[in-house]
Amino acid sequence: MKFPRAHTLKEIAGIISCEFVGATDFQVLGMNEIHVVEPGDIVFVDHPKYYDKALNSRATVILINKKVECPLGKALLISDDPFRDFNKLTEHFKPFKPSNNAIASNALIGEGTIVQPNCFIGNNVIIGKDCIIHSNVSIYDDTVIGNNVTIHAGSVLGASAFYYKNRPEGFDQLLSGGRVVIEDNVDIGALCTIDRGVTGDTTIGAGSKLDNQIQVGHDTIIGKKCLIASQTGIAGCVVIEDEVTIWGQVGITSGITIGKKAIILAQSGISKSLKGNKTYFGSPAEDARSKYKEIASIKRIPELSKQVKKLSE
Repeated sequence: MKFPRAHTLKEIAGIISCEFVGATDFQVLGMNEIHVVEPGDIVFVDHPKYYDKALNSRATVILINKKVECPLGKALLISDDPFRDFNKLTEHFKPFKPSNNAIASNALIGEGTIVQPNCFIGNNVIIGKDCIIHSNVSIYDDTVIGNNVTIHAGSVLGASAFYYKNRPEGFDQLLSGGRVVIEDNVDIGALCTIDRGVTGDTTIGAGSKLDNQIQVGHDTIIGKKCLIASQTGIAGCVVIEDEVTIWGQVGITSGITIGKKAIILAQSGISKSLKGNKTYFGSPAEDARSKYKEIASIKRIPELSKQVKKLSE
């Protein structure tokens, strides 16, 4: 998430009332999670296990809960609770703004686009030309939709990321200030849910087709011309490369990559990154041919057990 203008380190420290290490006029351009940070961004870290990863990332401002040696060319924001203060910055730069209309006055809807009854279209939403938005679709603030997109009834674009910190008093949610971006010629089935990025974009690539009842987690990137069948659940920060086919009831864990033209067969569980141009099955998913041979061997165990028993008599 980029700020509307460049801020100084001193200005940012003032917003969250914290100490800082670095020049007062050190430029801060935005804030992001560690997997999408760029120079000028703030990233937060609140556990020693991840200090090095954050300090050596592309981020140039580190919101951290301990004063450490500051790498050359970077700055620190010292906070007793970086998670809380990251949320404060999200609230400051991307505050929730209620809409009094079903279609926000500042939403932009392209020529030839049809919006059916009972839809909600939030603030700063952009919808391209020749789209069809069927009834009871909710499109949250800042969502960007390309041309010739179809979204079927009951789908929700832009809900908050499922991202929580476990505190003694209960779960504390990391606020979402990112977007959903739907590229051209995408079809989204009924009752799909596509969560917005925490600070970046959740993206559905051009020409991809989603069946009904699919969940896409925050900051996930789905490539071009992918086919995803119903009841698939995709966690946050997943990268699905171009022309991947995912059949029904597949579950995909967070932070992994599925390679180009991979095929995932129904009811598979994906727990690690998979290479492209192969077919996978099972939980955990493996090469489909190998998995089928394994299943066939398992089915033979009772027969082999009987044979062994006979030989031993």
